Order: sequence, then C-alpha cells, then structure tokens
Amino acid sequence: MPGTTRPRRGSLAYSPRKRAKSQVPKYHSWPSYNGEPAFQGYAGYKVGMTHVIMIDDHKNSPSEGKEISVPVTVIEIPPMKIIAIRAYTNDTYGRKAFAEVWSENINESISRATQIPKKHNAEEQKEKILKGIEDGFVTDIFAIMYTQPEQLTGVPKKVPELMEIRIAGGDLSTRLDFGISKLGEEVEIENVANAGQYIDVIAVTTGKGTHGAVKRWGIQVRKRKHSRGKKKRHIGNLGPWTPHHVRWQVPQMGQMGYQQRTEFNKRILRIGNNPKEINPDGGFLHYGLVRGKYVLIKGSIPGPTKRLIRIRPAIRQGEHVFREPSINFVSTMSKQG
Repeated sequence: MPGTTRPRRGSLAYSPRKRAKSQVPKYHSWPSYNGEPAFQGYAGYKVGMTHVIMIDDHKNSPSEGKEISVPVTVIEIPPMKIIAIRAYTNDTYGRKAFAEVWSENINESISRATQIPKKHNAEEQKEKILKGIEDGFVTDIFAIMYTQPEQLTGVPKKVPELMEIRIAGGDLSTRLDFGISKLGEEVEIENVANAGQYIDVIAVTTGKGTHGAVKRWGIQVRKRKHSRGKKKRHIGNLGPWTPHHVRWQVPQMGQMGYQQRTEFNKRILRIGNNPKEINPDGGFLHYGLVRGKYVLIKGSIPGPTKRLIRIRPAIRQGEHVFREPSINFVSTMSKQG
C-alpha cells in the first residue's frame, strides 16, 4: 500500500503563542520615504463594522466599474499630541536612546502614563543631538506621541497611550528641526494618510483565555477505539522517544488570542469629520456613537471594540496603486438586531 501522509495541524509561524506584553503594539520596521519630513504613523480606537456601496475600481476585476458592497471597519481618530522628540544611536548591543527634547506644554494626563522629567533643558538636548548627528552617532529620529481618549465617548478611559512614531524625509538635521517645530502641537490623520491610500494596521487581537489543542491547533477529536481511554480532545502522544524530551512543536493547551498581529495593505476608503454619515440607529454595539473624526478601512482588522489600533503607510505595497474611492452609500442600519 502507498504510504499515507498527513499535514501538521496549526501554524508554527507565530510561536510561542503567549500574551502580548502591552496593549500598545510596536512597529519594528518602517517604510522608506524620501519626500518632505513627515510622521509615519497614527493611532485610533476601533468602533465596529458596517458596509458601504462603492464603485469597484480594481483593474481587471469582473465587476470593475459596477457598484459592489464592501465591509468596512470604523476607527475613531482623535488628534494626537507630540510630547517629545527622541534621537537613537546604535552601539554594540543594538539601538538605544541617545537624547530627548521634551515639550514645555505637557498635559497633566500624561503623568498617569509616564514620569515627566522635572529638570530638562531643551536647548542643551537639541545641541547634543545636533553634535551627535555631526559625529555620526545619531541614526534615527522619532516623535513620542500620545492619544487623547478623554475626547471620545465610546472609550471609558483617561490614561493616554504613549508610542514612538518615526519621522522620515530629508537628512537627520531636517527631521529634527521638523519634529521640534511640532512639539506640543496636535497632529491630524491627514498628516499621515489620505483616502485611497494603502496602510498597515497593527493591534492586539481579542483575548480568548486558555484553550485546548483542538481549538488552539485544530487537531482531530479522537474517534472510535482511540476515544475509549476517556480522552477525546487530547493528542495521541507527546512525541517520540528520540529526542528524549517534549518538543515545542507538539500541539498543547495554552493561551489563545491577545497577541500582536499586523495586517498588511489595508485600504483607507474615507476620512470623515461628520459622524452622522456613519452612526447607525442606536449607535455601534459596545461602543456607542462616534462623535469625532473617523476612518473607514476596507475589511476587518484585529482586536475587539475599543482596542487601540496603530496605522502606518504600507511597507510592502507591491502592485497596489493609489485610487480615489467612490462611495455612494454608507449603511446606518441599526446593529442592535
């Protein structure tokens, strides 16, 4: 008889599947950019999903030029503020902070999230960074920005989330001057992305607690005689005699969900200021009404309602091209059932 084969159950790509360290996700790479200095990231809060009727503008699509129904995710985008500019350098042990220039106008809510330096000389730190750039020590410039959740009614929190967002475009001195000129100011989503642009979305997925191997890895429930040992949702064995230990590839119970995930090439369909255009009757489930600026992103994104969502320009856009979306209708039908 021919030998039988069976593919393994579950992907090992995201192992170890443990809980995220923080609900504020981190980008470990940024897209290349050669234009004027600009910020390469933004953040908002997930509201929920609805659908729109738009003209299909994908080239060679069977429905090109016709109206199609597209699911979209709504993200509420309050303005973000810049609290500091940080310069990085590389040493034997990798990247580390070189110096920081802090803003003089610091919101009191920041003290809930981090310690504010009591003694700080902004001019002295700026000169230190400039000298580091001349000597070749400084390798990158970042802005430390924070969200303002107290401006939203659907997110019941006052503590802002701090995050680093890269400043790109031009040489290091130009990027430093651009960042310092924006210290203490609010940054809008239009400074980062526009409707029709492709972006990468990163968030922490919905936590589901501890689950067994069947739900977590997709193994089969034991059949017939194999189930007579009073164990149906267990693996058959923990591995071979050699190697003489339990390998990490063996599917076992453990944490499921609440892990950082990145989705590439999500398309922004609309950036709007009028929430009445999208608010359904009775509001969004588990969120309520959108009262500020919002973004419609095609498809679903990770995380539950009210989860922090970070956005950056697409890092591997490939053949996708910028196209201005043509939306004819946004569903405001009640989500209450």
